[in-house]
Amino acid sequence: MAINKQPIARKCRSFDISPAVMGYSNKKSNRNPGGNRRKKVSEYGAQLKEKQKVKFVYGVLEKQFHHYYLKAANMKGVTGDNMLRLLEQRLDNVVYRLGLAKTRRMARQIVVHGHIRVNGQKVDIPSYSVKVGDVITLRPASAEKEMFKSLREGTTVLTPKWLTFDAPNLTGTVNALPAREDIDLQLQENMIVEFYSR
Repeated sequence: MAINKQPIARKCRSFDISPAVMGYSNKKSNRNPGGNRRKKVSEYGAQLKEKQKVKFVYGVLEKQFHHYYLKAANMKGVTGDNMLRLLEQRLDNVVYRLGLAKTRRMARQIVVHGHIRVNGQKVDIPSYSVKVGDVITLRPASAEKEMFKSLREGTTVLTPKWLTFDAPNLTGTVNALPAREDIDLQLQENMIVEFYSR
């Protein structure tokens, strides 16, 4: 399984996004500020950068990302919105959105290590796509771990409106499919569609 191990702060700076978007509140990089910025970027360069940004945020590599684009293109509706919806439905992203992990990388590890149950069944595939009505819980032994105790004790978790989180039971429910306005990232998905449509 391929894993992206690129430095978070440097990549955030190159994509002009805050590390807080990735779940890192205390990361920053001051090395060579503005060194990689050109005054003029071609249309192709802007499209490529937008594609790389979305891949970086969701932790998806090229082959899988292109697969999401092809799947979104065959669905009804706007291709860009469909693609973002498919990415939001990934199990590792849902675990992150529910607040069970501080970052998407941490959520991916929690899923791979078998801590997550979907409708009572163990699922250890981060790219598993959740559906409306799915219930995401922790394995009973995992729920007793120190890292999850603060959630149970009433730490406020801001979940998007398509998800609900029951803190005392550490249970999340998928109420609806995510809409474009539920995705709080500053993205231009139309540029990604144009990139792949060349």
